[in-house]
Amino acid sequence: MSGTSVDGIDVALVEINGEGLSIATEVVGFEAIEFPDGVRDEVLEVTSSETSCGRISQLNFLLGRVFADALATACERLGVRTERLELVGSHGQTVYHQAEPSLVRGVPVSSTMQVGEPACIARVAGAPVVSNFRAADVGAGGHGAPLVPFADYILFRDADVNRVMLNIGGIANLTAIPAGAEPDQLIAFDTGPGNMVSDYLVETLTSGAEHFDRGGRMAAQGEPDEGLLAELLDDPYYRAPAPKSTGRERYGAEFSASLLKRGLPPEVLVASAAQLTAQTILLGINRLVRPAMAVDELIVSGGGWHNPAIIEPLRDGLPHTRVRSTHDFGIGSDAKEAVAFAILAYETFHHRPANVPPATGADGPVVLGSITPAYA
Repeated sequence: MSGTSVDGIDVALVEINGEGLSIATEVVGFEAIEFPDGVRDEVLEVTSSETSCGRISQLNFLLGRVFADALATACERLGVRTERLELVGSHGQTVYHQAEPSLVRGVPVSSTMQVGEPACIARVAGAPVVSNFRAADVGAGGHGAPLVPFADYILFRDADVNRVMLNIGGIANLTAIPAGAEPDQLIAFDTGPGNMVSDYLVETLTSGAEHFDRGGRMAAQGEPDEGLLAELLDDPYYRAPAPKSTGRERYGAEFSASLLKRGLPPEVLVASAAQLTAQTILLGINRLVRPAMAVDELIVSGGGWHNPAIIEPLRDGLPHTRVRSTHDFGIGSDAKEAVAFAILAYETFHHRPANVPPATGADGPVVLGSITPAYA
């Protein structure tokens, strides 16, 4: 898994058995692998500006090799031979995501693109690779996101506890799971920017010395600018109903660069970005989740879990909700998304649908992803 933060490659090794809603999972190990020098910069340049077909094609095969190397490295570190791998799920790197259709030659088109050539991964893994997860849902009229609700349901549903699963990556997304719910009763959507804005600001303000606000230290040195926050929270996306999804196209480099032009002190900008993430999560919960269910537990994953400037406002804004990490359930907060796509790959390999139409807006269940066979 490589998310919108482009902060590394997450590799989870997972034992999966069973079928449908009775899947049993065990995380064998997890490794976070850094991108080789220059690769992260190439990803950010391609995803943040108009580019050529040739450059996207080159990035596709470059990332395929990088992902394959990351898988091999993780197996080596965890003492697992690649010969033991039976299946690989690779989300790929999103380079474009357009949930709402626009007219192309008079035809309304939504689109999404993830790169990281699966043939390169299959070559190293010696196992089939499931990739291109989002396309089938988009083809069925959905947003192609969020796709993790099925895995959230498998891993975290409870007969008696109302839970909201929150992942704070580059974009923040949540899955609300009412106690005793069936999959079609889930509420899921992207709340807005996660770490993406803060990461851009920190990297720019430190001239690349830091890629993110480690431990929320920079944000802790400032106070959010209330005027700026009020202006940013007026974005109609936050008032839109679910299903909805968003990405770097809306909250990426152009959005973040506009904040730098405000002339505010660095620590104020970063504190404001962290507060924007927290407040938009709370808006999503209060407007779209709480009318349907109480929130007994908020279970957080992703890099945002490590940032008190985001987590403490969530605790303050949800005083009657227990806020905890997926680590409490045996899945590290940084590993959860990779584990989720292992589960989705498993379902695809067995030709079973794993999208949640109420979450994505698709017109029905679809089998997600394409399967690249193993090399002989």
